[in-house]
Amino acid sequence: MPDQIYVIGHVNPDTDSIASAMGYAWLLRERDGLNSIAARAGALNAQTSWVLKTNKLEAPTLLTDASPRFESVMRRLDTLHTDAQLGAAWTLASKTGGIAPIITEDGKPFGIINGMSLFKYFTETLGPRPGDTTVREMMSAECRHAADTTVPKYAANAHIRDSLNKILRDEFNDYWVVDEHGIYVGIANQREVLNPPRLKIILVDHNEPRQAIAALEEAELLEILDHHRLGNPYTHQPIRFTVDVVGSTSTLVAEMTAEAGLSMPPPLAGTLLAGLVSDTLILTSPTTTPRDHAAAERLSRWAFVGGSPLKGETIESYGKAVLSAGAGLSNRDAKDVVSTDIKPFEGGGFKFAVAQAEVTDILQLTEHLGPLQSALNDLRDKRGLDFAMLLVTDVVRGTSRLLVTANAPSVLDDLPYPPLPDGTRDAQGVVSRKKQLLPAVLGLLER
Repeated sequence: MPDQIYVIGHVNPDTDSIASAMGYAWLLRERDGLNSIAARAGALNAQTSWVLKTNKLEAPTLLTDASPRFESVMRRLDTLHTDAQLGAAWTLASKTGGIAPIITEDGKPFGIINGMSLFKYFTETLGPRPGDTTVREMMSAECRHAADTTVPKYAANAHIRDSLNKILRDEFNDYWVVDEHGIYVGIANQREVLNPPRLKIILVDHNEPRQAIAALEEAELLEILDHHRLGNPYTHQPIRFTVDVVGSTSTLVAEMTAEAGLSMPPPLAGTLLAGLVSDTLILTSPTTTPRDHAAAERLSRWAFVGGSPLKGETIESYGKAVLSAGAGLSNRDAKDVVSTDIKPFEGGGFKFAVAQAEVTDILQLTEHLGPLQSALNDLRDKRGLDFAMLLVTDVVRGTSRLLVTANAPSVLDDLPYPPLPDGTRDAQGVVSRKKQLLPAVLGLLER
């Protein structure tokens, strides 16, 4: 739909990214009457899956890139079968702007009848001298004989940009659009294919292109709502840009909802509260502000009502359940641990990524250290990074251990976290990748 707006967070989405997308899409519908829909840029992690299941909500739609597809420019025109008479095709073409799609009995494209194909058919059938053949006789012929069967076919979910060279070379005005089984779903016109509508996007919980969905430059970016450092993408026109110093983007959505005089449905409020307590470690992280405390109280008032899935909960009890749902290393593959919650960065000429995993007991890191270190090194190589880090955070004790890939820049030796005999670094009191670890790393790389 041309007026549809996708509200979406970063790749490798965490709970705050999913929750704020869902909450802000709801607010834009309720407050502004916009056709907004929440989306996600990747798979849900274990914590977010638990939160949505607990609150009985469906996951946002998956949107991995913003590049227009053929389905965005097609029209589902009426069709005729191959044995229909040309007269029926003539009638259909008068309604569709000059074309009649002809399909087989199993619904697959056969050919298109248009002015050029009709002229070619008449010329081949009648020759240079029509003689006594009447129009009625010509219109009683089967459509199969007058259809152009050379019209290209494109998959509905295929990116238009991948076929532009072929489209520009071919001399066709219309194209078949088919599903994954080759069944007819519509017709695309060349003019619309060469000028497809741009997806309308609102980014939440990030503002760096490296963390956004692919082909963001092909979309129409309308707004950014975030609580991270600046690294914003280039835009062709001014946009609404909100970056504020709070512990979660869910806090900002809760504040905007209250300012509009609205209250969220309990399941949605519970989801945003999960995003808030997850990002702030139940309001104990150094990123936490008084505004986060106020937002948590407000969201809990909306969420913990009678009839709600969270009736009887408190911020503390619910927060512990949220953190526990995403914590632990024992039941997860090492490759999954280092890649689920990971964000790419650049600084001082280096490209690197920082992953974070939460546990309820930091001692469990010892038995998983070897596979985690190996997986982190593999991730660095596969993504072409200079180095990668994994911050393993004990959400109960409020401390972390840091793993760094082999052959990392020597300047990182000066990180204020003492090395331990097992090769990790003791990051006492560090729980925030954004406010504690990243500034220390960038400070060394850019000095």
